[in-house]
Amino acid sequence: MTFARASFVIILATMVDFGKLTVIIYDCDGVLIDSSQANQAFYNHILAHFELPALTVEQWEYVMPLTAPDALTWLFRDTPFPAAAQEYQQTVDNTPFLPLLRVEPGIKETLAHLRPRYRTAIATNRGKSLVPVLHHAGLETFFDYTVSSLDVTHAKPHPECLRRVLEHFQVSPEKVCYIGDSDLDREVSARAGVLFGAYRNPALQAAFHLKKHTDLLDLLRGWPEA
Repeated sequence: MTFARASFVIILATMVDFGKLTVIIYDCDGVLIDSSQANQAFYNHILAHFELPALTVEQWEYVMPLTAPDALTWLFRDTPFPAAAQEYQQTVDNTPFLPLLRVEPGIKETLAHLRPRYRTAIATNRGKSLVPVLHHAGLETFFDYTVSSLDVTHAKPHPECLRRVLEHFQVSPEKVCYIGDSDLDREVSARAGVLFGAYRNPALQAAFHLKKHTDLLDLLRGWPEA
């Protein structure tokens, strides 16, 4: 990050009224956990089952933010197996891929300090694997509410997932912050009208940027309760 970019981020953060916030929502992959190796292994397992080559770098970059069904639809679009791939992925046991997950540094400390003053939630395009992933990472007790791709009709960037959180906590958008790491997260925040914070992605347009999770505590510290 250049000095100019760093200064811009600081200016943006000072313009945010963090005292209004009562709910903080997190994306899962790339924010709570580093799941890159696990997700690539999952897709490569399915590709290998149909005797197709492993993911290329370009393919991985494209499917990384997608739901598993959407990713497989794209990966198998020019093959005879799109329907079979969808059926097979429903039977795949995620357990062998869990050891490849890495919990992001500082997230447990941050979540422990946020609660109970703030309500915490997850809104993610991850589906059936969300519960075992959170359990394996030791994060399931840190959140008051979770929304996965199985809980919505429309995945991100449709704002349904964030609207469900707003409805659950009965709060207005200006009292909510969503922390993500991709342009998909930025877009869903904008469409839901909530504050967006970017995690470890200085290229994203955001109200504030976090180099590490504990930076959020520094931003919130000193603001009066809403």
